[in-house]
Amino acid sequence: MTDFEPFDGVLVIGAGLAGLAAALSAAPRKALVLSPAPLAGVSASAWAQGGVAAALSEGDDEDLHAADTIAAGAGLTDPSMAALLAREGPDAVRWLAGLGAPFDRDAQGGFSQGLEAAHSRPRIARVNGDQAGRAIMQAIAASAAAAPHIEVREGVRARALLQDAEGRVRGALVEADGRLQAIQAPATILAAGGLGGLYAVTTNPPAAVGEGLALAAAAGATIADPEFVQFHPTAIDVGLDPAPLATEALRGEGAKLIDREGRAFMAGYHAQAELAPRDVVARAIHRQLAMGAGAFLDARQAVGPDFPEAFPTVFAACMAADLDPRVEPIPVAPAAHYHMGGAWTDADGRTSLEGLYAAGESACTGVHGANRLASNSLLEAAVFGRRAGAAAREAGGISTPAMRTEPLPALGREELRRLRALMSRHAGVVRERTGLNALLGEIQAMTARSGSAAPLIAARLIAASALARHESRGGHYRSDFPLMASPARRTMTTLAEAGTRRQPHAAA
Repeated sequence: MTDFEPFDGVLVIGAGLAGLAAALSAAPRKALVLSPAPLAGVSASAWAQGGVAAALSEGDDEDLHAADTIAAGAGLTDPSMAALLAREGPDAVRWLAGLGAPFDRDAQGGFSQGLEAAHSRPRIARVNGDQAGRAIMQAIAASAAAAPHIEVREGVRARALLQDAEGRVRGALVEADGRLQAIQAPATILAAGGLGGLYAVTTNPPAAVGEGLALAAAAGATIADPEFVQFHPTAIDVGLDPAPLATEALRGEGAKLIDREGRAFMAGYHAQAELAPRDVVARAIHRQLAMGAGAFLDARQAVGPDFPEAFPTVFAACMAADLDPRVEPIPVAPAAHYHMGGAWTDADGRTSLEGLYAAGESACTGVHGANRLASNSLLEAAVFGRRAGAAAREAGGISTPAMRTEPLPALGREELRRLRALMSRHAGVVRERTGLNALLGEIQAMTARSGSAAPLIAARLIAASALARHESRGGHYRSDFPLMASPARRTMTTLAEAGTRRQPHAAA
């Protein structure tokens, strides 16, 4: 027997930066936040190292930030969304600082900003070098816990979305302590994170297996650009799962990528060398490893003895692996890091389904295009999370009851392990038709055995859309279609359509 609970407010699925920003911005409307783990604990937001990109200093402005965002997006960025992100970015950083996020400051008290790849200006607001995500999440989690209009329930996982007879979303079917409960609400915000955990090598928390994407897709929502997965070039390659991250800020400080003979190699791949867009650097390292030449991040001269104070998180990860980055290069490899795709939303987080909103990595606003600009992820979570919360608080009461629904089945540990290996092999940094077809066949077989589990739904959307895109663009690289096609076209699909379309839709 499924318990039933009516809730006259905003139901938020996920407690990362996007979810908590949405919940805070829903005030004075009540907000109920569901988190599968302790607040501020294992969300991808808390693991972010680089910082928050925003035009906060002299010599920079929102137009330059928007232009850099569009350039990194390889033709698929929605210019209006990039302009909105850049325009509201400085206020979002100041808002986070007001909540208690201890951003690094310069001698005059302004935000101290660093440079990262594909940015034309230093505009990354950091916390103690590489601890922005953790510090921001501690601050916003404390604010959410103290907010009288917010209730947080930990140890709760969404298993399906509730819908009425017309398909409108009316809450969620959730599980806590082995019991199912239907929570009916007029507005539901998906902020359940990304899907890096679908890959064998990832910098994401293990639970990031595309649950938000799958919940939206299973309900019939339009899914945008699911094939675009960003692989961080410099995960620390010491055999850990998840892989520790060597922040891009290291390259911004002058660290070099070298092969096992000590030769710098990035200048041979791109004019910007170490500061090339992430997809370029990831493919370069992938090729170096495939050739057996090795890939290492050498920060001995750029950072050297200052490592413990300048980049404490990276330093601790290296030392835990018996590697001292002050005196030896760091072995690196590309790792699944961020998903540019997700449930399609407008500027206020509205999806194609009435009553359902999405924010953060579960959503696709179009702001990242085919390749996210460095440190735009925390910014997007804050900007669009706040907008989604403000829009959702205006939702009217429920006039039609939700229909009963079945929970998405769970995927067994061994099946997930197999799926992760297959995704890395066939839908990773480099893709091609034969491998993608083989992957889709394996996903179909797994679905026949295990049912339509969330990881299988998310994987199917990525693989089918990657197969349909006959070009290479941004985070999606096809070795059998290595050139960029014209005109630029976005993917707009549904779970029912996945694998049946021949080509993406033309970009607006």
